[in-house]
Amino acid sequence: MKNRKYIFVMGGVLSGLGKGIAVSSIAMLLKSRGFKVTAMKIDPYVNVDAGTMNPTEHGEVFVTKDGLETDQDIGNYERFLNTDMTRDNYMTTGAVYLSVIQKERNLEYSGRCVEVVPHIPEEVIRRIKLAGAKTKSDFVLVEIGGTVGEYQNLLFLEAARMMRLSQPKDVAFVLVSYLPIPSKIGEMKTKPTQYAVRTLNSAGIQPDFLLCRSEKPMDKPRREKLGIFCNMSAGSVLSAVDVDSIYEVPLNFEKEKLTDKILSHFGLRPRQKQIKFWLNLVKEIKTVRQPIKIGIVGKYFATGNFTLADSYISVIEAIKHAVWHLGFKPDLKWINSEEFEKNPSAVSGLKDLNGIIVPQGWGNRGSEGKIKAIRFCRENKIPYFGLCYGMQMAVIEFARHVVGLDRANSIEVDPKTPHPVIHIMPEQQKYLAKKQYGGTIRLGNWPCRLTPNTVTARAYGQKAKTVQERHRHRYEFNAAYRKRLEDKGLIVSGTSPDGKLVEAIEIPDHPFFVGTQFHPEYISRPERPHPLFLAFVKACSQRRDLKR
Repeated sequence: MKNRKYIFVMGGVLSGLGKGIAVSSIAMLLKSRGFKVTAMKIDPYVNVDAGTMNPTEHGEVFVTKDGLETDQDIGNYERFLNTDMTRDNYMTTGAVYLSVIQKERNLEYSGRCVEVVPHIPEEVIRRIKLAGAKTKSDFVLVEIGGTVGEYQNLLFLEAARMMRLSQPKDVAFVLVSYLPIPSKIGEMKTKPTQYAVRTLNSAGIQPDFLLCRSEKPMDKPRREKLGIFCNMSAGSVLSAVDVDSIYEVPLNFEKEKLTDKILSHFGLRPRQKQIKFWLNLVKEIKTVRQPIKIGIVGKYFATGNFTLADSYISVIEAIKHAVWHLGFKPDLKWINSEEFEKNPSAVSGLKDLNGIIVPQGWGNRGSEGKIKAIRFCRENKIPYFGLCYGMQMAVIEFARHVVGLDRANSIEVDPKTPHPVIHIMPEQQKYLAKKQYGGTIRLGNWPCRLTPNTVTARAYGQKAKTVQERHRHRYEFNAAYRKRLEDKGLIVSGTSPDGKLVEAIEIPDHPFFVGTQFHPEYISRPERPHPLFLAFVKACSQRRDLKR
């Protein structure tokens, strides 16, 4: 394609409307038409990356293969496009400002005064074009975080306006908005979306398409009303009704002919049409009936009186991919590990589940509750899967209750533990001494050498000897305790190629008890469920059958 096309997706009225899923869906649909597509997320935070953000405030931190800590939407892009994103696909206000300041320090502005406008938007534009050029994409979709009208994302809107001005035929704007139906009124209201469009107009941007989120499908009168008052054709006002699964969203967009309208906007024709996989996936999701009950024991759920599942979104999606692939229905239970610390007997309730996952985490809060849950799983033969922190807690539990190392712990949790079976990685000590926390932990893809004839190795397949997995951690298995734990039955099923770092553990004589220092959930896709999650869910299904 002669000129690369850019589609900016913005949000109006309120946050959490699903801009990331809209971007992921549009990107996937354009890919299905034969175009090469990449996607970007712009976060309006002064944080340089997402690594220091609290999961209960911001949601999950995702990690790219080249080691950037990003917003969870990058994970959605990967899952929908079935491709890897890199650090070029993500930027924050902090990263942009830092880059401009570094250029100024390096005299790259030739002595000119460096100003917020135009230099910040110009840096944003440079990054957007770089992402497209590196991937040689036909389309670059750019999600601008936040909601129109906020001060924080105004400079990113300015960058989008400047790109439209310089390349009017190559840029399109999509606004994802909301049509509320107040319960006491019972009528779908368009006024909030009208105001959102006017606010966007004040930034010099007129949307080309409106994606209107709502509880019920938008009717013709409101479609026409929004077209008139938002200065656009009614055909560009599209209904984005609520659905049970995010994987239904692309098919809803297909019903609204969104892909065809986008291509028509750019004067393009589809090269093919391949959405069979998604049709089959949604059919499977809607028809499966037999549930697999899986408990997620974590501590990043509570946000006031509400539950924030986004803290573990990659884990949740990885479970779904495996469960659906095996023909079951996911039935997920949120379990706050701190409850087991307040009421230890409550851990017996885990016996009603088919499997337990302890996902990532930091610090000491809730750690003892997780250890209690892990011990119950080990002793009662409940399939257990520990991810990163979940592996570390499993090692601690084994050291205490099988090896007999009283007060064994991670030095992250208890710096004075007499048995630091989990300790800080040596190269990390210098960073902590200088209080260099952001972007310094072990991140991105690292090779893992599999131990033959283990549950872990068999899950990957007979030919797999070394696999690439993504990491995000500062603490690790203390090799000084390896022999003592192995002598009591712990199996090290994965290591770094030099054998120095323990990357995966398991215990024998158990339906499934595996822990990984890496994060397999990051690379699970609807089209390619992760083999370890598949093995875990198979064990869960066998327990389910035994209990029936």
